[in-house]
Amino acid sequence: MERRRGTRVRLPVVSVRTRLIAVITVVAALGLIAVGFVVYVEERQRILDQVDDLLEANLASARYLVEQGDGETLAWDDATAALAAVVQRAAPDDNTGVIGLVDGQPRLVPGVPLDVDLQSAPGFVSHVVSTSRGADPVIGTYADDGVTWRYLAIPISVDTDAAPPATFVIAYDVEAELAEINSAARVFLIASLVTLLLIAAAAALVTTRLLRPLRQMRETAERVSAQSLSERLPIEGRDDVSELARTMNEMLDRLDEALDSQRRLLSDVGHELKTPLTIVRGHLEVVDPDDSADVRETRDLVVDELQRMADLVQDLAAAAALHGPAPVRPVPTDVDDLMRQILRKAEGIDGADAAMGTRAEIVTSLDPGRVTQAVLQLAQNAVTHAGGRMVLSSRVVGERLELSVRDFGPGVDDESKPHVFDRFHRGADAGERAGSGLGLNIVQVIARAHGGSVRVVDAEGGGAEFVISLPLIGAASLPPGLVIPPRPPLPVDAASPQTPVGAAERRT
Repeated sequence: MERRRGTRVRLPVVSVRTRLIAVITVVAALGLIAVGFVVYVEERQRILDQVDDLLEANLASARYLVEQGDGETLAWDDATAALAAVVQRAAPDDNTGVIGLVDGQPRLVPGVPLDVDLQSAPGFVSHVVSTSRGADPVIGTYADDGVTWRYLAIPISVDTDAAPPATFVIAYDVEAELAEINSAARVFLIASLVTLLLIAAAAALVTTRLLRPLRQMRETAERVSAQSLSERLPIEGRDDVSELARTMNEMLDRLDEALDSQRRLLSDVGHELKTPLTIVRGHLEVVDPDDSADVRETRDLVVDELQRMADLVQDLAAAAALHGPAPVRPVPTDVDDLMRQILRKAEGIDGADAAMGTRAEIVTSLDPGRVTQAVLQLAQNAVTHAGGRMVLSSRVVGERLELSVRDFGPGVDDESKPHVFDRFHRGADAGERAGSGLGLNIVQVIARAHGGSVRVVDAEGGGAEFVISLPLIGAASLPPGLVIPPRPPLPVDAASPQTPVGAAERRT
C-alpha cells in the first residue's frame, strides 16, 4: 500500500544512552586514530631519514678508505683494488646489501652473507649504472621488480688509474626497515580496538547510572495525569541530574497546586452560579403568565439575578487576567502622587468618606493601574462592610512599601482573618449585600504579582486595616522641597452636578 502523500516518515527512536555511548566511542576512536597516524608518520619519516644518514656514513667511510690507500704503499694500484678494499671493509647493517661493479658488471661481493642480495633484482644493476655515470656519488631509490631499495652508488677512482671504472653500491631494503614499525602499528591497532571496547563498556556503565534519573522522569511523566499528580522523583546525589529531578518535583508541585486551584475554582463557580440559577428557575416555574404584576415582579427578580451572574463572570475574567504571562507592568511611580489620585477616586464611591493618612514621598517601580485597582477595591470593601469612613495611607517599612486602607467598622474576627482573601469568601455579616467574594482575592493576586503580600490587622481604636506590602524596587526619595501640583478635579456629570462622573458610573 502506497504511503499517503504529505505524511512524514517517523525515524526510529535512538535513546540518549545509545547516542552518548556512540559519541564517546567515536571521539575516542578518532583520538586514537589521530595519535596513531601522527606517531606512524613521524616514526616512518625518522626511519627513512636514518637510512639516508647511514648511507651518508658509508659514503664518508668509503672516501676515507680510498684516500688512505694500501696499508703498505699508501696508494692503490688501480680502482678495482680500491673497490675490493671498500667492499671487504664495509660494515653493512640489517636489511642491507653490498656489491662492487667493475665496468658496469657485478664483480665483488662481501665474504659474509647479507640480508639483501642486490643481484636478485634483474634491473637494479643497470639502473645504478645509468644513474651514476659521473664522478659524484648518487643516493636514490629503486622501486621495481617487487622491491623498494634506497641505495648509494660511489664511483671509485685513483690518480693513475687506467683500469675499467669501478663503483661501490650499498642499498637498504626500505620495506624491511619499515616492517618493524608496521608490526608496531598492527599491535597499536589491536590495542586500540581493545581500548575502544573498554571505553564503550565504561561509557555504557556510566551513562546507565547517570541517566537512570532521566528514565525515572520519563516513566513518572507517563504515569502522571490530571487525576494523579502525587508521583515524585527520587533525588540522589548532588549533580545536575539530581538538580533536574528536584526542579521536576517542584514543577509537579506547582502543577498539582494549579490543578487543585482549578478544581476549587470550578467548584466555587458552580456553587456561586447554582443559587441564582435555582432562584431564576424556581420563579419562572411558578410565575402566573396571566398576572401582569407577578410577571413584572418575576422579570425584575430574574434581571437582578442575571446581573449578579454577569458581575460574577466579570470578576472571574478580571481575576483570570491577573494570572496571565504579564499580569503587571511596573514603571517608576511617585507613590505620594499615586495615593492622592486614588484618594480622589475613592471619594467618588457612593457612601465613601475618605481621608489621607501618612504619606510616603518616594518613587518606586510598580504598576500604578493595578495598584489603583487593589486600593480602590479595599475602599469599596470599607464602604460595603464598614460604613464608608476610611483613611488611606502609605509608608516605608524597611525595604518594603506599605499601602493601607483603614476603616472604622466592626473589624474582622480572628477566625476569618486567614480566609478573608480566599476566593468567594464572604463574611458572616455579608447577608444579602451584593458581591461575588472575589474582590479581596483580586487584591491578593495583584500584591503577589508585584512580589508582595496583603494582610488584615485590627486597627487601633476599632475597625480593620488592610495592608498591601510591596517590595521597593529602584526606590528613590523625592528631593526636599519639591512640590507636586494637585491634579485637576474630576469632571462633573451634567445630570447631577454634585456627583463626579466616575461615581455615577459605579452606581449604575
